[in-house]
Amino acid sequence: MFRLIFSAAVFALPAGLAADPLPSWTDSPAKERIIAFVDTVTTPNSDGYVTPTDRVAVFDNDGTLWAEQPVYFQFIYAMDELAEMAQDDPSILTTPTLEAAAKGDAESVLKGGEDALIEVVSATHSGLSVDAFQASVAEWLQTERHPDTGLAYDQMTYQPMVELLRYLRDEGFTTYIVSGGGLHFVRVFAEDAYGIPPNQILGTYADSTYELVDGTPTIMKAPALAFIDDMEGKPINIERTIGKRPILAVGNSDGDFAMLEWTTAGDGPRMGVLIHHTDAEREWAYDRDSHIGRLVDGLDKGPEMGWVIVDMAKDWSRVFTGSN
Repeated sequence: MFRLIFSAAVFALPAGLAADPLPSWTDSPAKERIIAFVDTVTTPNSDGYVTPTDRVAVFDNDGTLWAEQPVYFQFIYAMDELAEMAQDDPSILTTPTLEAAAKGDAESVLKGGEDALIEVVSATHSGLSVDAFQASVAEWLQTERHPDTGLAYDQMTYQPMVELLRYLRDEGFTTYIVSGGGLHFVRVFAEDAYGIPPNQILGTYADSTYELVDGTPTIMKAPALAFIDDMEGKPINIERTIGKRPILAVGNSDGDFAMLEWTTAGDGPRMGVLIHHTDAEREWAYDRDSHIGRLVDGLDKGPEMGWVIVDMAKDWSRVFTGSN
């Protein structure tokens, strides 16, 4: 009897006293707008109601769902792999870029821009089966730690974003990752970290071949990139793979601008959200002048397009899942 009375009392609570779906977000306008949007699209008698099949939400990964400083975590993995490979065969370091990467000199590599990043990734990610590559990434995630925080890389996911993903799924959304990072890299940890299965992850991917390796059918990773899932490539990949324009898009850099622009240009209720890295104390503060996660167009044009600009320092009471 007590349980029945207690349950009835819980369900009778006013909406304002119901469990907070975003407890690591402060009571800010950003949080209010996100919750109001979700209420609008999920309330059947609302003018903005959206059926569950059309509640598609897309999220960037680096800098949006987990940290990306001092350099993308996948690139740190690539440098670690290259250093290990060079111990066995120093002759593979055929360019200044590869030499710098093997020494862990990310700053020098970044000066070479996207071509330098691709060179290092191609040298370390190709010639492997997908299974072998993902096993290597999983081992690296278990053993390596971030140079500044000392946390495991998959503990540097953002707790407020994990809550947002969960909240959206509880409200009938399907959540996707649309990352400039490698498709097979992100698939290793995304289900455990975010609750997003491999078939709901879009990313950059290399050419692949189907081969018999010791008589076993195997998908092998090739050196050349087949598709870069960044900037204008993001909405193209969403349309090609998901087949629907999302109603919610979340990113953190100008690499996500086209994804948010395309999402919010559709009919009916739409929302674009940008995570602005403003918290030098708990994370990092960067935007316009950063080599990683550069944010200019989003700051200048996002507000006039109605996007929510999340101020990490003000809008989040907690940052990492691995620490308060």
